[in-house]
Amino acid sequence: MPAKPAPIKKSAKKAAPKEEPPAEPVPEAAPAEAPPAEATPAEAPAEAAVAETAPAAEAPAPEGPAEEAAPSTDAPAEAAPAEAAPVEEPPKAPTPPPPAVPTSAPQNLSVDDVNDNSVTLKWRSPENIGSGLDGYTVEYSKEGSSEWVLANKELITSNRFVISGLTTGELLNIRVVAVNAGGRSEPVALAQPVTVREIVDRPKIRLPRALRSRCVKHVGEQINLVIPFIGKPKPVISWTKDGQPLDTKKVNIRNTDKDSILFIRKSEREDSGSYEMSVKVDSFEDKANLIIQIVDLPGPPASVKLVDSWGFNAALEWTPPKDNGNTEITGYTIQKADKKTGEWFTVLEHFHRLNATVSDLVMGNTYTFRVFAENKVGRSETAAVTKDAAHIQKTGIVYKPLEYKEHDFSEAPKFTAPLSNRAATVGYTTKLLCAVRGSPKPKIEWLKNQMVIGDDPKYRQINNQGVCSLEIRKPSSFDGGVYTCRAKNALGEATVACKLEVKQVIIPDEKDRK
Repeated sequence: MPAKPAPIKKSAKKAAPKEEPPAEPVPEAAPAEAPPAEATPAEAPAEAAVAETAPAAEAPAPEGPAEEAAPSTDAPAEAAPAEAAPVEEPPKAPTPPPPAVPTSAPQNLSVDDVNDNSVTLKWRSPENIGSGLDGYTVEYSKEGSSEWVLANKELITSNRFVISGLTTGELLNIRVVAVNAGGRSEPVALAQPVTVREIVDRPKIRLPRALRSRCVKHVGEQINLVIPFIGKPKPVISWTKDGQPLDTKKVNIRNTDKDSILFIRKSEREDSGSYEMSVKVDSFEDKANLIIQIVDLPGPPASVKLVDSWGFNAALEWTPPKDNGNTEITGYTIQKADKKTGEWFTVLEHFHRLNATVSDLVMGNTYTFRVFAENKVGRSETAAVTKDAAHIQKTGIVYKPLEYKEHDFSEAPKFTAPLSNRAATVGYTTKLLCAVRGSPKPKIEWLKNQMVIGDDPKYRQINNQGVCSLEIRKPSSFDGGVYTCRAKNALGEATVACKLEVKQVIIPDEKDRK
């Protein structure tokens, strides 16, 4: 088996120079010879099949195809250096631009408004722009006619357009087309034809919530009220004040298709009143009332008088002001002044009644009073002053203390802290303590084994604020026993006792220590 392929390789190398002469004219007949070159692989499998059925009998047969295949395998190897030789390549042709594509159709075409001679349309941009968007064309045709009339002479970029110059009563089909470099898009048309006629909407005034009760402004403030309404065709707007036409010198009215504006540059008290706005379309009408209230500071109370004065008090009365500032009075402020100093001090503020009593006046002084009126704007600039003055008289005052029955604190002696048994050491001073109360103050006595100690210098007796103490100086073993403290006064006596034990300190001998 390995001996047979060896001659095949040698024959291929020998056969290659034999086929070189016919390969020279290949450049001229390259297109014609291309198919046979492709057919050689098809012949190779056929011959390979024959070689498998008779490998021994037809041994030279595969040499033929091998010789033919050898040039094909060697050709690329020889051609590679030939192709790598040229450095310059022929210039490539420029890539042609992609063809322009029109946009998709505009979206959501609808009628925004219609009147006697125009139709207003609106739509949305196409979903697919394609090669850009130059604008839109709007076309219409009369119902029953196939002729489409161009509504706009030039392309429009807006998504809203008004077709004007139409005849009332016409029935129109309308469509919109998007245009770009790729041409016209598919049109989008209204689902139903449109009749050119005015759509009558009943007038309706939409009065803002803040103005439904009343509009309150201060004197000098600017008034600018915008009141929207609806109505079609354009309604006729009219204003009146208290049933009379407005004074255009003071009040300016500006009307639009959707609202009416009432403007007063600098309001005055005379501008207060009931304003009525009327919106009328044909035989339909809607009205709205608006109350404007211009408020100001109130005037002072009409009068104030001193009714009475007694002790350290003075009673006042007054009447409401004649001018309330075009709003209700909310209260009054009362002030007082001493004639010595002349300074005013507020006594009562935001007081609602028409009379008051001023207290805590200083004896010997003379006082005058004044009253201010108040409303939601503020306090009146001036006040009403009393004509009469209140003089607080100096009167002799005798102090009579109240008589109280004295409480009887008499009490028999009673020990609040008893004596406690103690143990003391010979030679070390010790002290016994107890506490007693009683009224009158009880007499304290100390006893040892039922014997009165008296003034024995060995003992020191102290009684301080009911705390009784007995100090035994350097006691010996003979000082032990029962000690008693006795308290005695006119109402009785009380005793308390304790046991004192005096212990001897035993010092061990040196022999015992060893």
